[in-house]
Amino acid sequence: MPIEIVFDQGFGDLFVTRIAGNVTTPEINGSLEFGALVLGAKVLFVLGHTNCGAVTAAVKADDVPGQISSLFYHIRPAVRAAKGDVAAAVKENVRNQMDVLREASPVIARLVRQGKLVVAGGVYDLATGKVTPVET
Repeated sequence: MPIEIVFDQGFGDLFVTRIAGNVTTPEINGSLEFGALVLGAKVLFVLGHTNCGAVTAAVKADDVPGQISSLFYHIRPAVRAAKGDVAAAVKENVRNQMDVLREASPVIARLVRQGKLVVAGGVYDLATGKVTPVET
């Protein structure tokens, strides 16, 4: 989805990282640390979306080729909490990844504690184009 359009921003106004299942990995954390610490981003927004293929695959837990399954262990806690409901798992995964961002990176954690950075999240509805906030 075109993030700049979703949030009514110009191209280049947002620092965006993309990863299937919107999971937080060391590489994503490093990129977001750069965005916050060096570029001055004030908000990190974890954006899931309805009918997410990565979450759906984690719910199904079928064999998948290549490295796709490496995403599953990040998503499975949300799948367990949502008892296999994809829509609920998408929302729970956003919540979980927000928590990981706040805790896994000392840089991000410090900026949050200092009030210089906010970690927020939401779910983008592919049918309506609406973003529903996810609270922690």
